[in-house]
Amino acid sequence: MRTTAHSRADLDLTKIDWAKIDATSDEEIDAQIAADADTAPTFTADEILAAGQRIEPDDVVDVQVLRNRLGLSQAAFAARYGFSVDAIRQYERKRRIPSGAIRTLLTVIAHEPDAVTRALAHRKSPDETSRNADES
Repeated sequence: MRTTAHSRADLDLTKIDWAKIDATSDEEIDAQIAADADTAPTFTADEILAAGQRIEPDDVVDVQVLRNRLGLSQAAFAARYGFSVDAIRQYERKRRIPSGAIRTLLTVIAHEPDAVTRALAHRKSPDETSRNADES
């Protein structure tokens, strides 16, 4: 049987039943974890402590490598994670260095891109925001 490689760019977020996911109770999540230990990671105290440490400049994620690993174009990466295409281009050309919250966001994207995608899926698009402002 032939298999086809897919990337996160192929994920159709419109087909995900977010209401069902949001309605999942803690007990149901615990049952899923009990049934499959790989469902949720267990963190050690050291890992939790390390997560709260500052990200040093040497630890800045290479945006182009990250974007390519996710199989996204500059425009798709920017749209999915809330950046401007210009900012992505500047980060990739090293004309601009991500700092503060942006560096943190890129680090989270590098380790948990699906979690960031899910978290940002509920935000309003610029079109919705401007329509709501026009209606007020």
